[in-house]
Amino acid sequence: MAELDDNRSSVQDSLQQVTALLRKHEQNLLQQHGLPRPQQVEELLHKQDLAALQKKLDQLHPADVAYILEALPLEERLVVWDLVKAERDGDILLEVSDAVRETLIAHMETRELVAATEQLDTDEIADLAPDLPREVMQDVFRSLSVGEREQLRAAMSYPEDTVGALMDFDMITVRDDITVEVVSRYLRRLDEMPDHTDQLFVVDRDGHLRGLLPVSRLLVTDLDVPVSKIMVAESVKLHPDEKAQDAALAFERYDLVSAPVVDSDGKLVGRVTVNAVVDFIREETDSEKLSAGGLREEEDLFASVWSSVKNRWTWLAVNLVTAFIASRVIGTFEGSIGKLVALAALMPIIAGIGGNSGNQTITMIVRALALGQITVGNARKLFAKEIGVSFINGLIWGGVVGVFAFLIYHSVPLGLVMTSAMLLNLLLAAVMGVTIPLLMQKLGRDPAVGSSVLITAITDSGGFFIFLGLATLFLV
Repeated sequence: MAELDDNRSSVQDSLQQVTALLRKHEQNLLQQHGLPRPQQVEELLHKQDLAALQKKLDQLHPADVAYILEALPLEERLVVWDLVKAERDGDILLEVSDAVRETLIAHMETRELVAATEQLDTDEIADLAPDLPREVMQDVFRSLSVGEREQLRAAMSYPEDTVGALMDFDMITVRDDITVEVVSRYLRRLDEMPDHTDQLFVVDRDGHLRGLLPVSRLLVTDLDVPVSKIMVAESVKLHPDEKAQDAALAFERYDLVSAPVVDSDGKLVGRVTVNAVVDFIREETDSEKLSAGGLREEEDLFASVWSSVKNRWTWLAVNLVTAFIASRVIGTFEGSIGKLVALAALMPIIAGIGGNSGNQTITMIVRALALGQITVGNARKLFAKEIGVSFINGLIWGGVVGVFAFLIYHSVPLGLVMTSAMLLNLLLAAVMGVTIPLLMQKLGRDPAVGSSVLITAITDSGGFFIFLGLATLFLV
């Protein structure tokens, strides 16, 4: 934890240093326009500021440069981007958010984009491909070897949420009929091993996966031992068309660093590494948070006002519709509220607690769906369990608000109506909290997107209707 805090502090310090250099650069530009000093001195200061800023950027990891770019307004962002060395452009473009990447790519010329993309591996090029202009991708294709073109086509053919989209082609394969000595000699001839190489992939002459050879086992085995004797035959195998979420669960369950990807014939086509899985999990988490907040997509912090409005309006419109529905429910009982003003003060309690309970249920169900823990066989038991939880909570907290209403308004019937309304609204929240995400998944939609908005609308309108309806029947 201390190291993470140190790293976070270091990135923040770097951002502050870059910002300070930018401010100094801007001040010198203003002074240069006013010419209070000789022009030669101003130009020298200008160059020194840019040189200091470039030196600072050269010392930072691409991920840290990406963080700084995301934290700067557009004009300052482009100044910093122009100072980044060309050979680092591709790595940084991979690290920045999609929204910020669009602004950087729009600022670059075609030749710059081609040069930056050509430095990346084929799986990394596939990650950038959706954001690159068509003519850039055509030039990149022409610059690749035949084998690399095939790898790129394969990587781009898989949807974003599949294992194929996470797949890496940079891996080490060995045959099962050679000795450890041959493997060791082969490895020593390499300039470097691919990142996250914790194991080698053992294949036969036709490229079928036979097993895995952990590097740790390779290092402690006698040189004359055949690979087939020390390889791990049984292992976790992924398939390109599988959901990326399933791969993430496998990495978590089995503490994997890398895993082979095989086709339907058992041939090794690539591997998935833990860094790709971590990035996928982070992106999925960010996407769920944005969706829960009513945002359609990730937003550049310094995007234009109009772009931000377009990104946010969808669920605001949905909320407006649900608010109108809730208001019409209340309007239906205007006569009852007019006769018993206490109803207006108490009904937000019923709706608020119901919405909170429904969101708790939805959070549990969405998480269980993501982990693949809900099946046809256990869905009914889960439904019954949530009903039971809500029933008990309804009795307990309904009793509390009932006593609260009695103490304030000295009315036993009003307290009983409060208790009954709380119980019924929590039961409604439980039913809809299970039904909404299950139905959305069945329709092929992401259960996390919009579920909280829908449950809140239902518990608000339903809570008002239940409470005011009971009050009209028994109190007015």
